[in-house]
Amino acid sequence: MKAFWNPVQLAHTPRFFLARGQLRANFEIPARAEALLEGCRALGLEIAGTPPAERSAMLTVHTADYLDFLEDGHALWAAQPDAGPEIVANSHPVPEMIRNGARRPDGMAGRAGWYTSDAACPIGKESWPAIEAAAGVALAAADEAAAGRSAYALARPPGHHAYPARAGGHCYVNNAALAAERLRAGGAGRVAILDIDSHHGNGTQGIFLVRGDVLFVSVHGDPDGYYPWFTGRTHERGEGAGAGLNLNLPLALGTGDAGWLEAVTQGVNAVRHFGAEALVVSLGFDASKDEPLNALSVTADGFSRAGEAIGALRLPTAIVQEGGYNVDVLGTLLERFLGGFGGV
Repeated sequence: MKAFWNPVQLAHTPRFFLARGQLRANFEIPARAEALLEGCRALGLEIAGTPPAERSAMLTVHTADYLDFLEDGHALWAAQPDAGPEIVANSHPVPEMIRNGARRPDGMAGRAGWYTSDAACPIGKESWPAIEAAAGVALAAADEAAAGRSAYALARPPGHHAYPARAGGHCYVNNAALAAERLRAGGAGRVAILDIDSHHGNGTQGIFLVRGDVLFVSVHGDPDGYYPWFTGRTHERGEGAGAGLNLNLPLALGTGDAGWLEAVTQGVNAVRHFGAEALVVSLGFDASKDEPLNALSVTADGFSRAGEAIGALRLPTAIVQEGGYNVDVLGTLLERFLGGFGGV
């Protein structure tokens, strides 16, 4: 198995995020990637460099105006009087505003709220190069899967909370969705995305909700008590051509290995029943019992067994990194998951 990586991803250094009314140091730091690289090296994986994603590829998932905001927004933000070092919105359009005809403002303060869903996705001067580098890593893994093999994309920043035109939850461009679109373009008639990050992949769900060619399954902490709060419940089953192709498996906080693995197995069975020809795994380690954002208390052995269950599908797979923030254990957890998955 190859691992794909671009060192430009280290340039993104968000400073803070808001949690329960407090400013906190941002968990999505460059050391995450360095720990995961160590895990790749410990496994003896070939680590291949990749170019940044081409704009045409990102346009398969995201709108042109949104990509313009990510690329050019910081310079416009910094030109404002008394602007902070990162784009962080303090106002967002609520449903009532949208029903009343809200539109994107011209000013950068308004645009920041229009294109972000929360305060956990600050955009700094070096964020855009890292974002397009992460997208390129995911696309390279998808190309490997399109050739019938499996690969790991060390994507940072992560992506599964990003909608076609909105960032959120440390995510800007939806790397897993880009990989799925690339696999479809590469000839896979049916693609499944299995998201085992501990947070609901709300952006990925939003992108594929009405699609009949992509199955989305998410195993995550119950959103009644866990980010992203507003989506990820069992009644969200897809719409139109996608009816029945969205499967949310929310779990009680503190579930542990047994319950989590039961849900992962349910997701694997759904992928098998769908008849997927290729698979994208949104791999998050924030379900770990050692995580600062721990919700599901999964052990290293649990991740190994999840890798085994997913690997047993024997599908060409693009494994795309999402969350996981304890740099002391990330490398080991990656070793355990990929070791269980096989083919390393």
